[in-house]
This record gives sequence, structure tokens and C-alpha cells, in this order.
Amino acid sequence: MVIVKCKIKPYIQPFEKILAIRELTSLSGSAPSLAKNESGGEYYVVKTNGGENFLASKLSYWELVQNATTTQVLREATVNVVRNSISPEQIASQLPFNDSAPLPNRRILRYGSHGIHEYRGKFFPQLVRALINISKTTGKGIVADPMCGSGTTILEGVLSGQTAIGIDLNPLSTFMSRTKVEILKITPDELNREYRKIHDALLRSKPSDKSSGLKYFNSLSEHDQRYLSLWFAAHVLLDLDEIKQRIDRVENPNIRDFMLVALSNILRTVSYQKESDLRVRKEMKVDTDLDAIREFLEELGRSVRIVLAFLYQNHKSRLGTYRIFEGSALDIPVHWKKYLGKVDVIITSPPYATALPYLDTDRLSLSYLGLLSRSDQAEQNLEMIGNREITDGVRKKLWTAYEENKETIPASIVKIVDLIERLNKNSDVGFRRKNLSALLGKYFLDMKSVFEGMYLSLKPGSHAYVVVGNNHTIAGGKRVEIETAALLSDLAESVGFTPLENLPMEMLVSRDIFKKNAVASEYILDVQKPK
Repeated sequence: MVIVKCKIKPYIQPFEKILAIRELTSLSGSAPSLAKNESGGEYYVVKTNGGENFLASKLSYWELVQNATTTQVLREATVNVVRNSISPEQIASQLPFNDSAPLPNRRILRYGSHGIHEYRGKFFPQLVRALINISKTTGKGIVADPMCGSGTTILEGVLSGQTAIGIDLNPLSTFMSRTKVEILKITPDELNREYRKIHDALLRSKPSDKSSGLKYFNSLSEHDQRYLSLWFAAHVLLDLDEIKQRIDRVENPNIRDFMLVALSNILRTVSYQKESDLRVRKEMKVDTDLDAIREFLEELGRSVRIVLAFLYQNHKSRLGTYRIFEGSALDIPVHWKKYLGKVDVIITSPPYATALPYLDTDRLSLSYLGLLSRSDQAEQNLEMIGNREITDGVRKKLWTAYEENKETIPASIVKIVDLIERLNKNSDVGFRRKNLSALLGKYFLDMKSVFEGMYLSLKPGSHAYVVVGNNHTIAGGKRVEIETAALLSDLAESVGFTPLENLPMEMLVSRDIFKKNAVASEYILDVQKPK
């Protein structure tokens, strides 16, 4: 056993510091203690059998182990290299880092392929990595996320050398998740070569090059053509078609999908969709401001640079394996049949109860990329956990189902759902508030099924970490707090889990266009399947 000195990242938030101490304790096998009389940062000393190289390769919230910069910090530092529009060729000359690296002085959350597409509700890769460490999942363990969204848990599981499995009902989510992993299997030279080809071809593009017209667009269903024509200017559809046709000529499917993800990420910008709003709201823009080719080349260039830098730095790391299933988390026992009782850790961030119109947020990408026709989106939306878009007839059916099954869920949940129903029923409220009690009932009944599937999947003694936010509503003129974290903890206990902790994350800062819709407080639920 040796004693090593570790420097914690200086810019992390309080809850991350708690996780940092826990991951170091878990990986080293002993409790760290604060080093005295150290300057230039906060250091801890710890006894370990693993050695400094092992710790440096695994730790998430730490900067140095002895004099070695951690793998995590080196990965994050690649983001600093690609600033200021550096060329791909210049990136190759600066990476991998040798004796020194431009250490980050702030939290970097979107390094490598984590940063290739905007996504609502995305959670932090460092958090996932730390929880994998805390769970003591090493070697050939199985890391799972039954609501994998844009693939944060999947990608971090693969980067840590594990087998990662995920489920999501949104076809764009599963497409992004697969692409984020598959692009890391490409050589930097091949990625740069294909990028240069499409970049140069689109820069040389002339109106005469669009003689093929809307060849791709016309291959979509008539329903999707009509819908998309309402949301895109005619010249934008022509530009998008040229981009799509050129992407389709890329031979490598992983690079082709990577470029399609970049295309998806600009659709909102070049459409009539109001960019700052998650709802389906149109904002007529000056057509001359909508340049799809320019937006695509900027987005693709940004994505290529951040991934190239990561590939140059990470080329010696062993990637794990993964499987992603397109389907509902309500069907975990079906999708994960071969994994039941074998999962080492679950790390997930479920939809917040009625917080976002999840599928509608991605409707342009789903329709344009042919992932899910507009005619099928409404039906699929009803299957989404946390969905809030329902008719009056559906509301009545959901409330009946809740009334028939509420004895199967904890009294704490029944109390809040019934309170909201009673307050709104006796008040003149709009349709969204009128729907809320039925939607909440469905949400918690659905989450009960999810927890049951999670329980079946885990090994005895293994943990599930659930990142979730609280919410509130106005019912009958009164503010009612919906303490989702505590209620889900009760729900997990009701299916057999042992609740261990609800770690608050009040310092979490929301970003980008989703700021106005951010949930005020979030928690990390730690529940364990008994041994």
C-alpha cells in the first residue's frame, strides 16, 4: 500500500466535492484526509493499493494524482485546444498532450462527442463517471440507463471500458447516443478527410448545383412534406436537400451519421421555430437571414474539431461495448432480458413530471431525418413518460386508471395527486392545470413500472442513481410543491429498493435555451437492491 497526494479540481460545486471524496474513497479503498500546509490548491492524501496511474485514469473530479494529470482533466482540456477556429491540421500538431496541458479553470461539460448536439435535460458526464467509480464498477461491468436520452451514461460507460446498455423511446435520442459512441471508433485522418470533402463541395455550391431540386425532400411522406413546408422557407429546403444529398454520399456510416447529427442540430435555427421557446411556436424570420449551408458548415466544423481533439488525445484508451434499444423504459424486462440480474449500476435522469413537451422539442429533426413521421409523433408522445400533451378524453381514461391503481403506490404520492385534483376541480382553471392530476398519476404509475424493471436488472447489492428535479404547480390558487425526489424515493422503496440518500444539487446551473424551463432544485437519489 502506498500513500498518494491528490489535488481536487478547484472550480467544482459543493455537491461535486462530496462526490469527489466518495469516488476517491471507493477507488483507493481508504478514506482520504486533507493535506496540511499545501499551496496552489486543495490536496488530499490517501492510502491505496491501486497506485497513482490507476487513480489518475479513473477519477472524475480530481486534477492531479501526485504529479500526473488525470485522464478526465486531459479529456476536458481538449476543448481549450479547439477554441479560436483552429484548423484540424493544427489540432494534430498539439495533441496528445505531453508533459503539460492547458488545465481548465472552469467546469467543462461538453468535451468530445458529448458536445455534438443540443439536448434538453442533458446531465453531466463527470457526474456519471464519478457515480461509476463510487459504485465500484470496474473491469467488465455493466452500466445501464433505462431512459438514456442523448447518451451521457452510455458514452461514459463505454469510455470507462464497461458494457453500457440503454433504452429510449425517442428515435432521435437513440440515434444521437449511437453516433456519439461510433464516431470515437473513427481515425482522425478519415474524419478530417470526409469533413474537408463536404466542406469544400458546399462552399463551391452554386444555384445551378441544386438542379436535382428537392430529391430527398420528395422522398419523405406527403404528410411530412406538408408539415415541413410550413416551418422552412423554400430556399432553405433547397439548401437542406443539397446538404442531405452530399451527406448520403459519405461511404463510412459512422461519419455519415455524425454529419446527420450536425444537420439535425441546425434545423431549429434555420426554421421558423422560435428558438428560445420549447413549445411549438412560429416566429417568421427574414428569409435572407436563413442560410442553412453556412449554419451547417459552422456546426459541422465545431463538432469535427471537438471530436478530432478528443480522438487525438484518447487514441490509446480502450473503449467498452454498448447496446441501445429503441423502446419504452416500461418494458425493461423485455429489452434487457439477457441482462436481468447482471447489471452493476444504473445511472439515469428520468423525465421530470410534465416539465417539457419531450418529443415535440425534436419534431423537426424527427420528421426531416425520417426518424419518425409527423403523423406518428402524436401517438408516440402519449407513450412518453412525463408527457403533458393529452386530450380531454385521454385525461379521463388516465384518471380512471389512476383511481383503479392508486392503492399500489405510496400514500405520499396519492396524497399530492388527490390534493391537486381536488383543488383544481373546484376552480376555474385552464386545460393544462385541469390535466395535471391525471398526468401526475400516470407519471408515478409509469415510474413504478420503471423501478420494478430496474430492480429486476440489478445484481443484489447494486445501486441505482436517479437524478431528478422537484417541481411545483398552482392548484386552486395555491402553490403546491411537488417533491418528486422524495416521492420517487418512496416509490423505489415500495418495489423493494432500500433508499440510502437524496443528495441535493442546488448549485446546479442550467444552460442555453432551456434556462427559462429549468427545474429549481435537483437531487441524486441513491437506492440499493438488497444483497
